[in-house]
Amino acid sequence: MMKQNQSNRVAVRSKLTAVSSRPVNPGTIHSFTGLDHAMALHSVHVIFYYKEKLFSYFDLDPFRVCLSEILSLYPPVTGRIVRREVDGEWEVKCNDAGVRSVKATVATTLDEWLGSADGAEERLLTAWDDMPHGDPSSWSPYRIQINEFEGGGVAIGLSCSHMQADPTCATLLIKSWAETHRREAVVHPPSFDDLSDSPLTRRLNIHNTKSSCAYYEAKSMAAQTPLVLNKMGTSTFKFSDEVIKQSLLEIHQTCPVATPFDLLAALFWARIARLKHPKSQSKHSLSICVDFRKKLQLSYGHYGNALHFSLLSLPNVEEKEDLGDVAEAVHRHVSSQGDGEFWSALDWFESRKEKGGQFGAPFRMYGPELTCMSMEHMVDFPGITGNKPLMYTAVFDKENRPVHVSYHVGNVEGEGLIMVMPSLEGGLARMVTVTLPEEELEQLCQDEAISSLNPIMVISGTRRA
Repeated sequence: MMKQNQSNRVAVRSKLTAVSSRPVNPGTIHSFTGLDHAMALHSVHVIFYYKEKLFSYFDLDPFRVCLSEILSLYPPVTGRIVRREVDGEWEVKCNDAGVRSVKATVATTLDEWLGSADGAEERLLTAWDDMPHGDPSSWSPYRIQINEFEGGGVAIGLSCSHMQADPTCATLLIKSWAETHRREAVVHPPSFDDLSDSPLTRRLNIHNTKSSCAYYEAKSMAAQTPLVLNKMGTSTFKFSDEVIKQSLLEIHQTCPVATPFDLLAALFWARIARLKHPKSQSKHSLSICVDFRKKLQLSYGHYGNALHFSLLSLPNVEEKEDLGDVAEAVHRHVSSQGDGEFWSALDWFESRKEKGGQFGAPFRMYGPELTCMSMEHMVDFPGITGNKPLMYTAVFDKENRPVHVSYHVGNVEGEGLIMVMPSLEGGLARMVTVTLPEEELEQLCQDEAISSLNPIMVISGTRRA
């Protein structure tokens, strides 16, 4: 743990509101899906790190002008969340109220920050206040923070309500901003199509008989039971292409079709399970979260949430001697998720309306069981050239591409969250960000099985594998 209080390294210098360059049509409304409503307890935070300076003076720079241009394509981003008069349900009034923008300085270099900051301090790079319980009509559901490091590095922090967007949606907003700054066409403009009006939906006769519906029902009921709130910590492990390739070869006989996600989800699940109480039943269960844009033939720029959660149970996972057995279980579970399962879940969310037309209360989507999010879809994202993962194509100037991108989900409770995502190195290289109760995280960072893969630790404070 960091002994020194380093929070004063980040100092806010100015605040302003960024507005769109073209006014939205009066009366424009953005409606949330049932899935969007269910995500309301959480927030999404993405931080893009750049080695070189991106602008001279943000308040007047073309950098900000391009932000206004791209916001014109995203009316809900500059809108405000209000209650619908008909049924009292939440919706976005697209009124060009703008996005809260913060300018801050960081009293260290970018390299020093990546090696010394921990997850809690990194959150200072993303301005955020949770949605107020009362009237949120003056609350900005999106925040952008521009952070300048000593020596010229820059970090762009984007925060938003998870009810508005998922990590992919948030990533595309920054990427589109970068494309506009380069005066290039926006490759993945936002799409506001209604999921319930998809041609695929009309072809399928979906009924709530799938296992995912029972799982979501159980999660919504579990939300009524208060959890013991633990202080959570976050660390990020970077694994090289060579290490992942070798590790996949070692489990090839047991699971010849294993992906980097299968391997790392299995590894971290099994090792974390060993840290849990011997009588814990939850350690044998893993909630797996995947993006379904491609599977459901949605626009890749689909605005909102396109995530599916499903439960995998494996008795005595912590005792498995062959990691390939766990990886095979993960692979079989993920690959078995089909269109019907996804649409059935979406149908269940839409059916949660109570008397009067309001959706049921949101619940913990990340928890209470250990959750593992796959971001494998960002590896071969359509429309991306140069064999770079999606998040590393947010290039504002020439080849000044991000050197690191962090993702966090707000209000993670219960057993914790594992996020497996592509790494800048490309190929099979992956990055794993883990959020756990602090005591467990300290032990995980010393785990021999993980340390044997020689991960590089970033944004982990003094924790070292």
